[in-house]
Amino acid sequence: MKNDRPGTTDEIRHDLTLAMHWRGDLRFEAGREGAPSILMDSNSAAAPSPPETMLSSLAACTATDVVLILEKRRTKPTALEVSIRAERAEGTPRRVTKVHLAYRITGTGIERAQAERAIELAVTKYCTVRDSMDPEMPVLWSLELVDG
Repeated sequence: MKNDRPGTTDEIRHDLTLAMHWRGDLRFEAGREGAPSILMDSNSAAAPSPPETMLSSLAACTATDVVLILEKRRTKPTALEVSIRAERAEGTPRRVTKVHLAYRITGTGIERAQAERAIELAVTKYCTVRDSMDPEMPVLWSLELVDG
């Protein structure tokens, strides 16, 4: 159920405050005041599109948690990559309906079960971005573990 409606900023806490500026064509720059910003391009020509940025945020959010969990187990990765695949609905809006995150983690002494558990916790419990998305949208994941 959507609860979208007109409102004022007084109706919410200001936990995050960002600004977005149109940069011509379908390009937009967004970020916190005085901090680095990101560029988005709805044509995916000069920068990632907003949906691509959202999916990249999901991958980065979960990867952050995976790194932190593995570091706590004293098995810090030396490299971590996430390949993202997504399905989109036909018609308008072309919302993302399913996502697959393929993690490739490199490190010495990382046990598969620990890495899989770290990914599971990141996706299902700790990632703010995931929990801000539609809970009915499936997020699938897989793991390639590389010793080194």
